[in-house]
Amino acid sequence: MYQYRAIIRSRKFTNLWLKRIIFSSLILVCAYATIFAQETRREQPTWWFGGAGAVNLNFYSGTTQMLNSALTTPSAFHKGFGAGWYLAALLEYRPNPVWGGILQVGYDDRRGSFNETPCPCGEMSTLSTTISYISIEPSVRFAPFSDGFYIFGGPRIGFNWALNLPKSSTSDEKTFVYTQGSNFASKAEFNDMRETVFSGQIGIGYDIALVSPNDRSQVNLSPFISYQPYFGQEPRSSKSWAVSTLRVGVGIKFGSGAVISRSEPAVVERDVQFSVRAPKAVPAKRRVRETFPLRNYVFFEAGSTEIPNRYVALTKDQAASFKEEQLQEVQPINMTGRSLRQMTVYYNILNILGDRMKRNPGTVISLSGASEKGPEHGKARAETIKRYLVEVFGIEDSRITTEGRDKPRIPSETPGGTKELALLRAGDRRVDIESNSPEMMIQVGGGPHYMLKPVQIVAVVEDPLDSQVLFDVFGAKEVLASWSLEITDEQGKVQRFGPSTREHENISGNTILGDRSQGDYKVVMLGETKRGKFVRKENSIHLVRRDEPLKEAVRFSILFDFDKSKTIASYEKFLTDIVTPLIPDSGIVIIHGHTDIVGEEEYNNNLSIERAQDAQNIIEHAISNSDKRGITFETFGFGENLQYAPFENYFPEERFYNRTVIIDIVPD
Repeated sequence: MYQYRAIIRSRKFTNLWLKRIIFSSLILVCAYATIFAQETRREQPTWWFGGAGAVNLNFYSGTTQMLNSALTTPSAFHKGFGAGWYLAALLEYRPNPVWGGILQVGYDDRRGSFNETPCPCGEMSTLSTTISYISIEPSVRFAPFSDGFYIFGGPRIGFNWALNLPKSSTSDEKTFVYTQGSNFASKAEFNDMRETVFSGQIGIGYDIALVSPNDRSQVNLSPFISYQPYFGQEPRSSKSWAVSTLRVGVGIKFGSGAVISRSEPAVVERDVQFSVRAPKAVPAKRRVRETFPLRNYVFFEAGSTEIPNRYVALTKDQAASFKEEQLQEVQPINMTGRSLRQMTVYYNILNILGDRMKRNPGTVISLSGASEKGPEHGKARAETIKRYLVEVFGIEDSRITTEGRDKPRIPSETPGGTKELALLRAGDRRVDIESNSPEMMIQVGGGPHYMLKPVQIVAVVEDPLDSQVLFDVFGAKEVLASWSLEITDEQGKVQRFGPSTREHENISGNTILGDRSQGDYKVVMLGETKRGKFVRKENSIHLVRRDEPLKEAVRFSILFDFDKSKTIASYEKFLTDIVTPLIPDSGIVIIHGHTDIVGEEEYNNNLSIERAQDAQNIIEHAISNSDKRGITFETFGFGENLQYAPFENYFPEERFYNRTVIIDIVPD
């Protein structure tokens, strides 16, 4: 109990000490914030020198009973704890913002006391040790966000301090103190002590700049914490006694940055964070099985009751041989752009409807037509569709009912709305197809939110979504006026992309590779702040193209009406029961939200991000209740961005299909 309390007190002391260091460092950073924008601009140092100090929290395990040839304790000692100092010189190498190396050499105290152990005679016995090392610790340094946070890890080589001293030296470093009640005490040397131990460590740290990044001499204060497991840390060769250490400390690092320019505006290094995510392998093609939703709307031209000629109309002979499955054979174009293939399926909506009613004689439908000219004109539109189904597909007249309305049940134009009325009203000139027959419709949302059953489309797609390289510039929206990319291969060939004002952009890995099968690339993000200053960030990627056949991907789409009250939550059952079960272990789930061009661009962008993120949250919750493992999410919101819009925005049906969240499930 005493040892346990000592550990708790030591941890509390360490946490308080660490908090004070970080708080003091933040004050120093703020004090220098006013001089960040000097005229001289410098690179961050490649080499850093300094020292580190820490507290070693040493945890003993194993069994210790024979202390040396002259003394064996009546009872074995198994566990213990102690705290010692760690003092080291350090050298750090940072050739780029992400990868680097650290070397620390110093005094490493692993002392401690075993838990009290009762002897057969009833007395309590104690055992304490004073072991320490000269430790050499080389580590790999990885800063995933190119900022102050870093992860480090590597081997540790420890040379026993006492055993490597000259023989004439007097030292207690290899001794132990053993007591048995109040009658016996011994201070002697362990036998079979190892001169060298080999182990490893892993830890995290954070570099806090204490001076302006434009000063020639740079100083970083670096709190860190590391863990060194017991593997390889047995101090004696003949016993199972092992030492695990939790180290909490701080380093001080000094470096010198070279001058880049004395005339350009200062680089704002800390305003944005730049990262690049590349696929493990860039697929050239992938087979995709798409569950394509059918909008149960047919749109009409202003003042007209005729079905627009963009909808596919068949003759009686053609209708007799038409099968919905024929639409699966339509060849695709690039799925990452606007899709004529999906619209070809949609424009066959009346033929799909007729085919389903022929196959299922017990089904009935109702057609609700809306028109700005009034209910009678709206009903005439519904009657046009009914006449087509009766005359061309031979559907019985009694199976189709019609009605007319001023506006559809879910209108686009709402009271008080004044912007873009022409686009909103075009979305209300339509006939809604409704049915209670499960052969015709599927419930995709909460409540009475039904849609025509989707069509299954299978196709081999060039340049699929999982071939994309993702570029994230966190803070770009608030800080940068624009940013661009320069991507350079090993031969010095440069590709330029941009400018962009978004925080997230993606470029096809096949576009970057061109006709190459693989390559290493240096990626430079060049930005200009809203105040006219320059930002430069670097990263690197390795791309490899995969040409062999890949596992089939699955795609789903969720569609939204022009209805602010409807959220992704209404699709929770669909996402949980239909989508999530198809996600394999270690699969990739790519979710991207889109909107049409109606409304403010900023609002649409936020709406698409919110819906995409909500879809991810629902799927993640469903996964947490299953035994699936290793799922990776890539989630984006593109708003009304025309570059990434799935469809055009010319016709109302295209705008309705752009109000979507698309989910791609890609096997690893």
